[in-house]
Amino acid sequence: MAGMLTEIALERWPWSMAFHTYGAFICNPLVAESCADHSPMHEAALHGRLLSLRRLIAQGFNVNAVTLDGVSPLHEACLGGHAVCAKLLVEHGADVNAATIDGATPHFHACCSGSTACLNLLLEHGSLPLPAHTESSPIHEAAQRGHVECMEILLASGVDIDLENPCLGTPLYTACTAERADCVQKLLSLGAGVHSGRAQDTELGRAQDSMAVVFNSGWRAQDTPLHAAARRNSVRVVQLLTDYGADVLRRNQAGERPVDLAAPSSPVDCALRLRKGPSSLPQLCRLSIRDSLGRKRLQAVSRLPLPNQLSDFLLYR
Repeated sequence: MAGMLTEIALERWPWSMAFHTYGAFICNPLVAESCADHSPMHEAALHGRLLSLRRLIAQGFNVNAVTLDGVSPLHEACLGGHAVCAKLLVEHGADVNAATIDGATPHFHACCSGSTACLNLLLEHGSLPLPAHTESSPIHEAAQRGHVECMEILLASGVDIDLENPCLGTPLYTACTAERADCVQKLLSLGAGVHSGRAQDTELGRAQDSMAVVFNSGWRAQDTPLHAAARRNSVRVVQLLTDYGADVLRRNQAGERPVDLAAPSSPVDCALRLRKGPSSLPQLCRLSIRDSLGRKRLQAVSRLPLPNQLSDFLLYR
């Protein structure tokens, strides 16, 4: 490896070992010069040991030192939800947009832990909320783990509420798959597309997408959030989706309706069958008005000169 070998001895560290750095990479001599998973900096950050972290920085440890997987101390601090440690690292030059070999950033790890303090800190210091890889994204991770406040922060910072990931679909689809009713409700109330789900890579799906292009149609036979909910056991999620206008008769690329995917005679199956009839006139009016207003103007409804009962009805309060 290029670069000068630097040996650093830790004073008063429990395991009193020498660590070597090759550029920005850590190597522990006790594991036959293979790359160690963590340095003392990583351990201190992960476990929230602020005093140890201060001492290591004072001793000259590199705050941007990474393992061979590209994990930095800031990644670990955010994964542990230790905002004070993350703040110390950032103040000493930690890269807020550093990515692991999987493309995960500290931003992503903050959403894994659900730490709004870490997330706000990173955004204040220029962290990019957009995904760095294709397997997931910060907002998908927050939706999957039920971190509603993290989702709200990301959306307020400009993340697309219908951001579609090739593996996970949209945040709403992800929340339905994980049965996170609170996240589903929040996304729907903020204007998430109730039929925006996940594309299925099938011959039928590709043929349907081609037909949509030929006929200049924007509709695709996706696996919708309601399809995802039908495969699970959450009646609450099914009710939320249908309340916000999900079509129980819409077919996915395999030609399946949500009711076709539910376990026979299960509570979800019964809930779907009860919603197969036409919607009421007030419900149709509400959906039409919300659609006409659009996502950006939807939250301004409460400021319109409308009776409180009407604005509450439009906002599902």
